[in-house]
Amino acid sequence: MNVKLSNRTKTFYGIADLGISMLTASIQFFLLFFYTDIAGIDPALAGTALLVGKLTWDALNDPFFGYLSDRTRSRWGRRKPYMLLGALPFGLSIWLLFSLPPGLVGVKAFLAVLGSFLLADTFQTVVSVPYYALSAELTRDYDERTSLISVRMIFTVLGYILGAALTTAVAGFFLDLGWTKNAAYSGMGAVFGAVAVITLLTTTFGVKETPNPDLQPAKMPALSQIKHVLRNRPFVQYMIMSTIISISFTLLTSLLPYYLTYHLKMADQISFVMFVMLATIGVFLLPWRYAAKKMSKGPAYALGLAIACVAILAAFFLPPEPTPLIYAVAFVAGLGFSAQYVFPWSMIPDVIEVDQARTGERHEGIYFGVNSFLGKLTGALGIAASGWALKLYGYVPNVAQTPHALFGIRFFFAVVPVIAFMVALPLLIWYPINRKNHAELVKGVEKDG
Repeated sequence: MNVKLSNRTKTFYGIADLGISMLTASIQFFLLFFYTDIAGIDPALAGTALLVGKLTWDALNDPFFGYLSDRTRSRWGRRKPYMLLGALPFGLSIWLLFSLPPGLVGVKAFLAVLGSFLLADTFQTVVSVPYYALSAELTRDYDERTSLISVRMIFTVLGYILGAALTTAVAGFFLDLGWTKNAAYSGMGAVFGAVAVITLLTTTFGVKETPNPDLQPAKMPALSQIKHVLRNRPFVQYMIMSTIISISFTLLTSLLPYYLTYHLKMADQISFVMFVMLATIGVFLLPWRYAAKKMSKGPAYALGLAIACVAILAAFFLPPEPTPLIYAVAFVAGLGFSAQYVFPWSMIPDVIEVDQARTGERHEGIYFGVNSFLGKLTGALGIAASGWALKLYGYVPNVAQTPHALFGIRFFFAVVPVIAFMVALPLLIWYPINRKNHAELVKGVEKDG
């Protein structure tokens, strides 16, 4: 199925990630703030509840729904039924997530945070894992996948920018109408949930899956699928480098506000610096697509990380005072990190053909489910590592930091991630799937089919 996708198909496919990314950004940046400053829940209790949810249920639901969608047969395909049926519950669960009443304490607060988070996370998995797996079914062309993901990532980055910028703005709009803070955030959750429903349904009805006799429901038992996943050498290599990169990237982004606030003393410009980096990521999505045509995905991804390393390492040496040079750093870092928003998602479908050549079945859902869990796990570990680093170096909030604490912030913000990225570079440069052997693999699979 080496079809060339129309721009319409690529655009309609990407639209769903606009709503998903808006919610992701809102949760990442403001959910803990909502718990502590709006709902009045103890921060340690809220953080513990979220970590428990990520490390328990997430380990099961992502691979489970991927496995389930692999075995689905319907007139609408294997993935779209989940997107269709899960869209409305997903939107409602986001509204509930930001609607906890004030005054919750102790066990009630813990269960309320855990329960609402698990509900929202479950329905996000129901729609997102099949949605991401759908990219592997739309085309098997090596370059078309990069093109499809590049277009999708435009909506992803736009959603992140809107989610980060509009959460407090929408809540502020309801506050201006005379609503309480709790009601205002509940209204914001309802608006964002509605956007997610609309964008998901737009993609569901706008993307037409190309009939393919090869796309039959998987029959292999779950444990056998997991075994084949762990024996898939390119995917194992992908998981190793993805773990290194994801934890390091989360460490960097989590400590960015501390670096800007306490080292550069530019707390009032945090949103502007983040906007420059995110906007640059969006601008360079398509250029990275063209770079991938000159070299394979692994080396192109490595080039992007190398560029980002130069920028982040430069930030370590900036003097402890406000400086416009941070915007140049943000621009160059965004240029490099833009590759991270293109290549991982287009590399996963490539390993599925390796699996198919061995098993005779396609298991997109289980691969994207495992990848989704891995992303959540590494994100949680990255945030935890940030907290441990701050504690280790004696960070005290809302006061001038000691030189020891400032060094710790700079070291774990810049040096540690750069070292980790450098470790991952050889895994990317010598990634075993390239354009040539992927084309031969797909021809072999089609011949056998």
